[in-house]
Amino acid sequence: MKVGVIADDLTGANATGVRLSKQGFSSATVVFGDEIPNTQGLNAVCIDTDSRYAPDEIVINRVNEAIKSFQDWEAKIICKRIDSTVRGKIGLEIDTVLDSVDSNSVAIVVASFPDSGRISSGGYLLVDGIPVQDTDVAKDPVMPITQSHIPGLIADQSKFNVGHIGLDQILAGGEKLRTAIIQHIDNGKRIIVIDAVTDEDIETIAESMVDIQNVQLVPVDPGPLTAAYAKAYSHQLVEQSKVIVTVGSVTSLSGRQLHYLKEKTNSTPVYVSAEKLATLKSSWEDEVDRAIEVALERIEQDDVLIITTHEEGAGLVNFKAIAEQEDTTQDALAKRITDGLAKITRRVLEKTDYQIQGCFTSGGDVTASLCALSMASGIKLEDEVLPLAAYGTLIGGHFPGLPIVTKGGMVGDKKAIYASVKYLRTKTNRREK
Repeated sequence: MKVGVIADDLTGANATGVRLSKQGFSSATVVFGDEIPNTQGLNAVCIDTDSRYAPDEIVINRVNEAIKSFQDWEAKIICKRIDSTVRGKIGLEIDTVLDSVDSNSVAIVVASFPDSGRISSGGYLLVDGIPVQDTDVAKDPVMPITQSHIPGLIADQSKFNVGHIGLDQILAGGEKLRTAIIQHIDNGKRIIVIDAVTDEDIETIAESMVDIQNVQLVPVDPGPLTAAYAKAYSHQLVEQSKVIVTVGSVTSLSGRQLHYLKEKTNSTPVYVSAEKLATLKSSWEDEVDRAIEVALERIEQDDVLIITTHEEGAGLVNFKAIAEQEDTTQDALAKRITDGLAKITRRVLEKTDYQIQGCFTSGGDVTASLCALSMASGIKLEDEVLPLAAYGTLIGGHFPGLPIVTKGGMVGDKKAIYASVKYLRTKTNRREK
């Protein structure tokens, strides 16, 4: 799938291209007038039209030429990059894109760039909490900013009807947001401005957009929406893949992280009885076999398969009493639990017909057991997802090249596992089959 981005300046083009690269795309910036490189694997291109302060006629010509280049290149998605402080002829450029792309196209404008302190609420663009018209950028000598209300600013520059969706609709969830977008489209709005104050808001918007099939939607933003939409859109086109999350930690933090992951991915965990695994008896095999069967059924419904011994409300295992009964050590029983989780994970990897995009494991013991049971000689480390959470690929064994993120049970905030899963989604599985 190819993504084409029209930017009105070079630094903006580069910034958006980098965000696409972080989502797993192979990106490049092209200066206006040059051809798109015939480079194998290149699937995201940003064309700098250098049109922010150009006369209207030049703006229209350059945007049209960029769109033609993308159409010849067979771009599946065309996006419009705008300045993070809404400088330039935004309305005119959006109009030109909509006129050229499709008579049924609709622009979704999200002016927010949370990582840079730009958010939008109530339709107003705030820069570090200050309305953009009250910042230094408003004093632009060529084109000063005279208002902070994004729908009003665009309406003054555009020939199309402009709609606005507030933050309350974003917070209500993806389904209600999708309905709100469709209502605006049905009411004849060709440009819809949507509020966002966090990256998660932007992801919600992107995911709602990909569920709308009957019109061509054009992301208009400083970069975050384009990257999120391109990622979400590409996931619909490729073979459905899954991520396996295996968590043996019983800390309260792990519980909060799992709860957040369940909410964000709408997944139903496969709960494994820690008490039934904490034994040297045959009940260990029975519980492992049961969990494998449940997991293979669950992976049919969930894109993120969660396998865990951490069930809300469940009590702690009395390792001391069991160890005395079975004449063994508490450490040996704890190892039986991690080996059980690892075996369940391995058997799902072997038996499922789905492409597994990667695995996440919480706790060093679980990770070590998975490596041992899959005969991997180690993990080739490649990146840091967040502090004390590492990304790499398995070396050798039954699943060579399988992407994996490992994290300690006491690491990160409530979003840590979800962030790790999102990171895995950007990676290409190099597992040898």
